[in-house]
Amino acid sequence: MCIRQRKLAIVNAKTASIPQTILIVTGVSGAGKTTVLKALEDLGWEAVDNFPIRLAGQLLEIPVTGRQASPDIPIALGFDSRTRGFDAQTLIQQIKQLQNQPNLTIRTLFLDCAGVEIERRYAETRRRHPAAPDRPAMDGIAIERTLMEPFRRWAETVIDTSKLSAYDLQQAIREQFNNETSPHSVITITSFGYSRGIPHNADLVFDLRFLRNPHWDNILRPLTGLDEAVSHYVEADPAYDAAMGKIRDLLRYLLPLYDAQGKAYVNIAFGCTGGRHRSVHVAEQFGRWLREDGFAPAVNHRNLTSRPIDAIEEPANGANKNSAPQGNDIT
Repeated sequence: MCIRQRKLAIVNAKTASIPQTILIVTGVSGAGKTTVLKALEDLGWEAVDNFPIRLAGQLLEIPVTGRQASPDIPIALGFDSRTRGFDAQTLIQQIKQLQNQPNLTIRTLFLDCAGVEIERRYAETRRRHPAAPDRPAMDGIAIERTLMEPFRRWAETVIDTSKLSAYDLQQAIREQFNNETSPHSVITITSFGYSRGIPHNADLVFDLRFLRNPHWDNILRPLTGLDEAVSHYVEADPAYDAAMGKIRDLLRYLLPLYDAQGKAYVNIAFGCTGGRHRSVHVAEQFGRWLREDGFAPAVNHRNLTSRPIDAIEEPANGANKNSAPQGNDIT
């Protein structure tokens, strides 16, 4: 055997010892299976939808881009009640047979959703439910839920998407199934206005409304936290230095702990009333501080371009509300 053949044999032996990861993705129609498979594709998975489980062994024998399928490339197989040859108990037995193979690591994910939400989604997309093409959607939802219940009880992971947007679901999939390793969590810093709601994916939320509000200064009002004059105004608040120091110490303590737990994403949110002045300045400041500490945060300003509204702003810590225009003026 030549040197090249010997090296190839060693590589093949190592590859053969690595089990192939397969994720079985199923659930009720309208719960987000397509969204999940697309998110997994973005993470580097090979995703196949509506795939007959009995053919999984044949799929693994198909070369990938001109080479043998590699265990380094995880595979996601999606199916639901519309998949050809669907029978709950038979499919579960087929998956169990795959789980008995030592060269395979089989995981199962079931996507559930409240019937009312599924009905709303089908109404918005103007599609018919596959289990009730000529009947009300709720009839089809009830029929399919009965068919899929054995999978829900048996699945390793269940995600209820009733209150999740497509983005929320993608984020959940990235957090649970991202195989890439990184020395730090992916950190996002977001500034926002409480008047327009708290970011849905925030892990840590800091309320900055204890700082005086530049909105009530006629000169500063049209500016934002990106402007130097607003930054000086916010930093001059007597509570600023001590509060920011304590928050920075807290993040220095928490972020390495998240890293140690393998948390893929950490979303830090700073909020003020309108989301244009105090929170913007502080988000930018913490972006700089965390970079100094060795992290690589992305900074996002959710409400930076939102219009200021007097009715939702309040003076704080000595700001003079009488110096600003009154009423519901929008500028």
